[in-house]
Amino acid sequence: MTRFDRLTTDASDPDARSLGLTLLAGAVAASMLVPLTWLLVEVLQVDPDRASQLLVQPSTVETIVNSLLLMGGVTALSVGIGVPLAWLTVQTDLPFRRFWSIVVALPLAVPSYIGAFTFVSAFGPRGEFQSILQPLGIERLPEIYGLPGSILVITLYTYPYVYLTTRAGLVSFDTSLLEAARSLNHGRREAFRRVTLPHIRPSIAAGALLAALYAVSDFGTPAIMRLPVFTRQIFVEFNAFNQDYASLLSLQLLAVVVVVLTVESRIRPNDTVHGDGAGDRSGGPVIELGVWRWPATLLPASVAGLALLVPIWILGLWLVTADLAARPELALRLEYVTNSVSVASAAALLAVLAALPVAYLAARDDSRLAWLFERSTYVGFAVPGIVLALALVFFATGYETADIPFGPELYQTLPLLVFAYVVRFMPQAVGSIRTSTLQVDPKLVEAARSLGTSPTVAFRKITLPLVAPGIVAGAALVFLTTMKELPATLILRPTGFETLVTIVWRAQSAAYFQYAVIPSVLLLVVSGLSMVVILRQDGSGH
Repeated sequence: MTRFDRLTTDASDPDARSLGLTLLAGAVAASMLVPLTWLLVEVLQVDPDRASQLLVQPSTVETIVNSLLLMGGVTALSVGIGVPLAWLTVQTDLPFRRFWSIVVALPLAVPSYIGAFTFVSAFGPRGEFQSILQPLGIERLPEIYGLPGSILVITLYTYPYVYLTTRAGLVSFDTSLLEAARSLNHGRREAFRRVTLPHIRPSIAAGALLAALYAVSDFGTPAIMRLPVFTRQIFVEFNAFNQDYASLLSLQLLAVVVVVLTVESRIRPNDTVHGDGAGDRSGGPVIELGVWRWPATLLPASVAGLALLVPIWILGLWLVTADLAARPELALRLEYVTNSVSVASAAALLAVLAALPVAYLAARDDSRLAWLFERSTYVGFAVPGIVLALALVFFATGYETADIPFGPELYQTLPLLVFAYVVRFMPQAVGSIRTSTLQVDPKLVEAARSLGTSPTVAFRKITLPLVAPGIVAGAALVFLTTMKELPATLILRPTGFETLVTIVWRAQSAAYFQYAVIPSVLLLVVSGLSMVVILRQDGSGH
């Protein structure tokens, strides 16, 4: 073993000591961080006086305030909806609770931008709902645009993050502790506060973090709702060729994300309340709702019904009343589906290949270097898609300002678009593959090595077949989330390269919603498959 290997690994697995594996994982991790460095390069080139002026102008202040209010409102409402739903479907005798446990998770399968333009069509001042009420003398409904509408729509498609993480914590909860509290004459509220809540607080914090990051990074919904937030303004300024302002806003948004991650890590408990291991962790109902048993179904029915039935109603209505002769250039073509599938497949394949060395090293090596490489790959997932896209624009065209000979310009090419997807979604593959690798007994590899098998052959014949399910799951998640990605696709796609998400965006921007129906339905099907993968991984559907 070289001196470098001795310094960088503590693992007993000989394969983890491979200098080649360490260097390969390091190269992958570094490539995930390179795009963001170009955002800093661009910001440093802005004149300080101009930067100061841009940062304090009223539009910037409005953008910051709206973004923070949106993030805070969505996070609070997601916790307020997700936690009660998880509690009802796990610890109570809610009627049809197995059915509701799946249905309330389904809104996560609806891309928020599809939810946004269907809600605008349904509940806008002169939307479909107003036409139903018009015989009653109602000429116009209140505005749905702006901050309240954005908070409502994003919450409806974000609360499942809190619901799923909280539900996972409740399913693993030792219910004998709750029964003991009830035997001491603690009421439902007191038992929940003193016994259940300390156990599930980390799960709630994890879900709240996902909701907050999604809210502050969402592009489609604020754009449709005409709310000036970071993501919308960055896109507007970029298209107006005001790159200085766009880069400054991107850096501010990135700072907000860093603050959110820091706050979450500080408030998250360092330990969790556990039982003695002998209790019931089946997640079976232990609380009888009594007279509230049937009224309690109104919460899951109203929330899931609003999130799911409105898009179904509006898309179905457009499909029936569609006039496909109005703008034939917006009609769905087979090439749009082919384009979406091809770039998503390429991203999934490359993400898995790049994730393998990082995930394998992280699973077999407990050194800080391996941990650092793994954590580095998660940066792209935490960074909003619009910021990553803008950073890659600066990266691709950087040779013009930084005098770096990249050769042919990379901007608006398919390789750069696929690279953006890999940077954005590779952590899904890393997590899945790492989990599968941890389940492989190292003694199997050691036995193969003792028979004279090389590390590469042992990995190919022993480890790879055993981690194949994790590889497939990771590739499926990358593929499905890539199909739905909007801001990176809009900014980085080659000219004339249309996908399902771009045609949906073009149709809603031109107010020819009928052309968004079939692409939206296809995206909903893809998103539904993603939910199947998620539910099968965490067992929520059982």
